[in-house]
Amino acid sequence: MTLVISILIGASIAALVGSILLAFRVEPTTAVEARLSTLTLATKASLKTVASDSLLRNNQQTQSEFEKWMSSKFNLTNVLELADAKITVEKLAILCIGLGVMSTILCLFAPISPLFAPAVGGMMFYSPIFLMKWRGARRIAKFNTQLPDALDMLSRSLKAGHSLGAGFGLISQEVAAPLGREFGRCFEEQNLGVSLEESLESMATRIPNLDLRFFATAVILQRQTGGDLAEILEKISHLIRARFRLAGQIQALTGEGRLSGIVLLALPPGLFLMMFFTNREYVMKLFTDPMGKWMLGGTIILQLVGAWTIKKIIDIKV
Repeated sequence: MTLVISILIGASIAALVGSILLAFRVEPTTAVEARLSTLTLATKASLKTVASDSLLRNNQQTQSEFEKWMSSKFNLTNVLELADAKITVEKLAILCIGLGVMSTILCLFAPISPLFAPAVGGMMFYSPIFLMKWRGARRIAKFNTQLPDALDMLSRSLKAGHSLGAGFGLISQEVAAPLGREFGRCFEEQNLGVSLEESLESMATRIPNLDLRFFATAVILQRQTGGDLAEILEKISHLIRARFRLAGQIQALTGEGRLSGIVLLALPPGLFLMMFFTNREYVMKLFTDPMGKWMLGGTIILQLVGAWTIKKIIDIKV
């Protein structure tokens, strides 16, 4: 209980300190403002060239040196962009450092073993990044479910006589985010002079999806070699749906393994909580006795190893 209280207090204080620092920080020029200023200052004759160059290089120009360093070391820029988070790399780094330092300090002064301080500090430091990655994973999953219908819509648009760019614009209007937003961004880049190959490559880089990479490769090859693009898109859509069906069958077959893993991993913490409320003195030996501390640390390590092993067994790539 003292450990939980220490973590909650550390998180609250760190969040308060981070909010104060972010509130008094001067915001840098955003990417949208830089694009608008570039477009408004450009002449009509050079608008196409300047806009395309701005779209390709603006992200690197508006980043500070700290953001560039963090992006190169931890790839946080892609994580935030994939999660569609309205926060900069600097703010995320301040929040991570604040949570990690404050929770570690509070654990050192709390009535628990100092051996827990690095583990708690590391978990609290990584928690905002984990949240961003979780949001990004949910966004990719939603993108995957929208992609087959979007490809069918694009195929029908091509059969009706529309251009590929017009089909992208139709998808951006008819399909909800995140897929509609990404295709709309690709459509806007083409209107500003960026080639279709570059815009598709940029979208495939932003969204790490194998099916989207298939789509981008197929479109680029069709423009170079020719062929019926509508038929190619229909085949890709059929392939994606077949993979979804196979993934559903695998998930059903591995359901027993997942349930067994949940029970095995939840059993030790559940037993610990039950004994904590029924016979507290017996459980507190794990925190006061030296041998108990080693046993508790070994148990946590074995739990993590077991969770990783079970995940590897039931996680089958399709």
